[in-house]
Amino acid sequence: MTNMFADFPLHKSIIQAINDMGFEEASPIQAACIPKVLEGGDLIGQAQTGTGKTAAFGIPLIEKMTPVNRVQAIVLTPTRELAIQVAGELMRIAKYKKVKTLPIYGGQSIGHQIRALKQGVQVVIGTPGRVLDHLRRKTLRLDNVSMLVLDEADEMLDMGFVDDIETIISHLPENRQTLLFSATMPPEIKRLATRYMKKPETIAVSREEVTAPLIEQVYYKVFERNKVESLCRILDSEDVDLGIIFCRTKRGVDELTEVLQTRGYLADGLHGDLSQAQRDKVMNAFREGSIEFLIATDVAARGIDVGNVSHVINYDIPQDSESYVHRIGRTGRAGRKGIAMTLVTPREMRQMMFIQKQTKADMVSRNVPTLEEVAERKQEQLREQLVSLLENDAMSDIYTKVVESLVDQYLAEKIAAAALHLSFHSELAEAEDTEVYNFGETGAAKGMVRFFLNVGRNANVKPQDLVREISESVGIPGKAVGRIDIFESFTFVEVPEEVAPFVYEALRQTRINGKRINLEPAKPRGKK
Repeated sequence: MTNMFADFPLHKSIIQAINDMGFEEASPIQAACIPKVLEGGDLIGQAQTGTGKTAAFGIPLIEKMTPVNRVQAIVLTPTRELAIQVAGELMRIAKYKKVKTLPIYGGQSIGHQIRALKQGVQVVIGTPGRVLDHLRRKTLRLDNVSMLVLDEADEMLDMGFVDDIETIISHLPENRQTLLFSATMPPEIKRLATRYMKKPETIAVSREEVTAPLIEQVYYKVFERNKVESLCRILDSEDVDLGIIFCRTKRGVDELTEVLQTRGYLADGLHGDLSQAQRDKVMNAFREGSIEFLIATDVAARGIDVGNVSHVINYDIPQDSESYVHRIGRTGRAGRKGIAMTLVTPREMRQMMFIQKQTKADMVSRNVPTLEEVAERKQEQLREQLVSLLENDAMSDIYTKVVESLVDQYLAEKIAAAALHLSFHSELAEAEDTEVYNFGETGAAKGMVRFFLNVGRNANVKPQDLVREISESVGIPGKAVGRIDIFESFTFVEVPEEVAPFVYEALRQTRINGKRINLEPAKPRGKK
């Protein structure tokens, strides 16, 4: 079974788009599904979010679309968030092919959707309620649909959409292809499959276990715009023999390599676009230790077998738990100790927790080192650099003049310390990513953010349930959770400011005691 996208029978425009997305190799579910879907049979994929299942059906779906300006495929999803996400991915796959995709969901102007449908689209991605609404209004016609995808089918049934789904299916042609994806296979899903699918083939993605007890696994909560800075502080505070840094895409490898080289790290990149000679040159330098950090994509790292890798760093979170296991297995070889570090942004928090659950890994949350901690570790290095400058008299006259103008007013050691402070802090964007997550005034205690949850005593919510959920989802100690006020049908909870974005992303649309929760910043007390 091939794992390279270029080996699938796909049009070059699709391959080009996949390359632009930075993917070289299919994940297990993609490698298993793409050929089957292209063949035209019905298929049941048992896979969770985070396994790459959107592309598993999205790539062959876009491949099969024709330029005819009618709806040819419909994807049903349980939530508007997933509809938007799937539509975005299909749009990227269809970048060089004249295929229009349209997400339709509640909460968005129906007029806007009607106009877009009138102009003509080939693929509709929608929530069952809103799709049904369009069918009733006769603004959506499904008589030319050749493919139906039920994404996260168990979630849709959980949310009570089964009747809506069956009504939508009744509007579809009999001779369509049906694909069903579901993390679990309860009896209702099997009934749906028996009733509406023709001899479906089932593909289940098996999970690998982490079998590397000598690997210490940690993760750092970081913000997207401070990611490089956070990485550098982590690298500066670690004793790295050899480290592999993983990026999701080839472009990511090139960009990070350039940034790290500019900052003086002994680093080089490795990805599928390099010639064999370039690849050998980088690998030899890494084996010999003349570069400390190898920055690579999953595919490029495939053949690396270097025994003394002390650190594996996931600069970008892997797309599924299999990739995670493969990546971290590059360290801790031959009985040596190794450490695997993962940088996690708020939006990736849920994926991180999912990987942790799947791999049953014992992961520890660590704080990004402060400047002071890094400076302390780098003291000796800094001292050596200064001695070298002083002995070689390699300083510019400009700096000498600045010092001479200050020496009458301040002690020489104070001036030197201030200069070091300045050079150390100059490259630092200390400001956190507040504009992305500006929760505003929420009526919380100082240093905290207060969230509103749409469940309370009616869902049998107890303070310990909430503390456990937050603690497990975000990797903070339970005692860090602040005040909790539980009412009949809603709850307020306070969490520390620095983890608020992570709590927000991890808990939106999750479940407590089986009930789906919605979470949003609270309004200040006394305001409606």
